[in-house]
Amino acid sequence: MSTAALYALSQSSDVKKDIIEKVGDLSGAPLAGARVLLGIYIAPEKTKGGIIRPNANVKEDVYQGTVGLVLKKGPLAFKDDAANQFGGFNPKEGEWVVYNAGDAKRVQINGVDCRYIDDALIHQVIPDPGMITHRT
Repeated sequence: MSTAALYALSQSSDVKKDIIEKVGDLSGAPLAGARVLLGIYIAPEKTKGGIIRPNANVKEDVYQGTVGLVLKKGPLAFKDDAANQFGGFNPKEGEWVVYNAGDAKRVQINGVDCRYIDDALIHQVIPDPGMITHRT
């Protein structure tokens, strides 16, 4: 994603809406098997304490971020099988989820940073992506 596009997301008042809008219509792009396509969450440029994050810090969300917006699911995603029992866990398109950054393959779709991930590697659905932090 271009630096300008990243900062636009970091300044967005509705990141979910902007990711969905910028990625565009995915109805003609089926996803294979149990894969899930996530739009990478870019945290706000300004922290809750009013500190403006440096450009490098905002860009790092692309590589180290662990929250994504479910954009599309493959036909086998979250279906119980011999290897995985989801117990009803089935994130919906438009929900925020938590994953390990290293478990997902980064790709850009219409200039938006996204990740492909296997369904079993998604850990949790969360109501607010800002609740997941990595500060010490």
